[in-house]
Amino acid sequence: MEDVTTIPADKLGEGSPIRVEILQTDEDLYHDMARTMLNKVRENEEIGKPTVFILPVGPVGQYKRMARSCNLERISLQNMWCFNMDEYLTEDGDWLPIDHPLSFRGHMKRSFLDLLDDELSPPAEQVIFPDPHDPKKVPLAMEDLGGVDICYGGIGINGHIAFNEPPEPGEEMSAEEFAELPTRVLELSRETRTINSVTVADGNMAIIPPTAVTVGMKECLSAREIRLYSNRPWQRAIIRRVLHGPVTAKVPCSLVQTHPNASLTLTEFVAEPPRRRLA
Repeated sequence: MEDVTTIPADKLGEGSPIRVEILQTDEDLYHDMARTMLNKVRENEEIGKPTVFILPVGPVGQYKRMARSCNLERISLQNMWCFNMDEYLTEDGDWLPIDHPLSFRGHMKRSFLDLLDDELSPPAEQVIFPDPHDPKKVPLAMEDLGGVDICYGGIGINGHIAFNEPPEPGEEMSAEEFAELPTRVLELSRETRTINSVTVADGNMAIIPPTAVTVGMKECLSAREIRLYSNRPWQRAIIRRVLHGPVTAKVPCSLVQTHPNASLTLTEFVAEPPRRRLA
């Protein structure tokens, strides 16, 4: 079997149903993400329909840029609906407090919503996080709005999108079954907690919550467009499995290959094949 992790940067995306764009820097990637969101808002405003997004916390640099562009260009987001992908949970099964440093709700408030001029900001009821006590609320709200325009997302080290974790070893699930997984509460994998601790806590695994609530794979795949973004050095191997590996529940984001309108934007650094070295 071919080792897809060795595919060179200039061959990425060849033969894959997922479109690939390679940008030079993180700043270019954040700018691209912000502008595509604003372009969709403007497009929908012209035809008088709401804009509906699924949004991640990771990547994160796009939100400050989007808020600044809205304020400078007077772009109203009052008809935008944001379904945020996920949130960590406490031991009691509630959202982390919004003032907790790892709260995704807190990040979106500080780095996006609070930066918007009041008259441009979406109403609070249009910024929705999946509710661990009522997970069916998200798909029902999406359906009422006529579906999701664009699902934005990063890619986890194990291939997850949102917190749709792959089956644990010994657990069997077909790609078709995985694609139907709904918004739900789940245990985070060891891989996710480890890499998240490196990314946000200098390796302090103990402070990464073991459970989360996530928008389902079904909701992500139901969006009319999926736009994936990658700018982490540890994503070099997994993006190749997502693009060129088999469609499998073992690499959840590989299911995006089945979507008719999907793209992956990554930085030049991530486009390079993973290195193999001891030091």
